[in-house]
Amino acid sequence: MHMLALLLCLAGTTVMAQTEPVLHVAYAGSMGVVMDNAAGPAFAHAHRAVYQGTGQGSYALARLLAARRLQADVFVTITPGPMQVLKQAGLVTRAVPVASTQMVIAYNPRSRFAADFAAAARGEKKWYEVLAEPGLHVGRTDPAVDPQGANALLTLQLAADYYHRPDLLKRIAGKAQNPAQIFSEPSLMSRLEAGQIDATIGYLSAARSHHLPAIKLPDEINLGDPGLQAPWYDRASITLDNGKALHVEPLVFYAAVLGNAQQPALARDFVAFLQSAQGQALFREHGYSPPRGNGL
Repeated sequence: MHMLALLLCLAGTTVMAQTEPVLHVAYAGSMGVVMDNAAGPAFAHAHRAVYQGTGQGSYALARLLAARRLQADVFVTITPGPMQVLKQAGLVTRAVPVASTQMVIAYNPRSRFAADFAAAARGEKKWYEVLAEPGLHVGRTDPAVDPQGANALLTLQLAADYYHRPDLLKRIAGKAQNPAQIFSEPSLMSRLEAGQIDATIGYLSAARSHHLPAIKLPDEINLGDPGLQAPWYDRASITLDNGKALHVEPLVFYAAVLGNAQQPALARDFVAFLQSAQGQALFREHGYSPPRGNGL
């Protein structure tokens, strides 16, 4: 009798688990820690739902979603560009800002170059000279599919102008799509933590989420000050071999409910959660800055 009761109980638990709604969130790969370890689980617990996240380069995700090769309920991206891809595909009508960040030089504290990076952080060395040291391995993402990779190049181009070092971009990055430096966005910080690369040019939010030291850059270079867009950032432009032109866009994270969402009500609740006091607190705890600007 006891065994029958136990089986009935387990069967009931299975049915309940199967009826929990599943929320699919596609997000910029640099957001893995805050999404999969914080915001996603907190939301799922409060709404008795199952959270499933997919992180990748924002443009790559946008193209997969637009081609209907990937299905999601919510898309969270950095910079307006990837969201515009989905607007043109008729999958997004409105996107709201939920956080922002800036570009930094993040480095492995156990790297053999760590002392030089620490000195650069104190202003005792030039960070771009450290990045150009022989044997130092810089990692970044593909500028053709990920805004972070594009922003790394634009940061270096602006730095060349700011510091009057015309060869700075080429010395540090080599070719725009240098295969020796390019890694997928979800793996970039893991490789940095593991010591497979010494440093990366990326987001402050990602560095803080992974508890890695970072060298802050002047506002004229870090792409984080909207007031410098017209007078400074707009002068940066890089054209890739495939003809794609890269320009600086606001380092703002936007969230939107997708038009083909299988859980539209839950998706709307998740976007609202990211904007809420609890969601904003989670972003702050993981190194993100407050949202900036208006919706798209």
